[in-house]
Amino acid sequence: MQVQVRDNNVDQALRVLKKRLQREGVFREMKLRKYFEKPSEERVRRKAEAVRRVRKNARKQAIREGLIAAPKRVERTGAR
Repeated sequence: MQVQVRDNNVDQALRVLKKRLQREGVFREMKLRKYFEKPSEERVRRKAEAVRRVRKNARKQAIREGLIAAPKRVERTGAR
């Protein structure tokens, strides 16, 4: 993985790198590999993730079809 540093702006390049690593799932993988996970625990975790994924997709589909209302967005006020 490669990130270009433009105009000696290392902070921005680091932010881009972290975002790419997050998207690839590297941090999650590191966290999972930190300790040994029993096969039975892995099965339970994977099944729970699958259920969460299916429910999330069903919720998004229901919102698209207008069956349920979309969650209200929180307005953030403040300058950065």
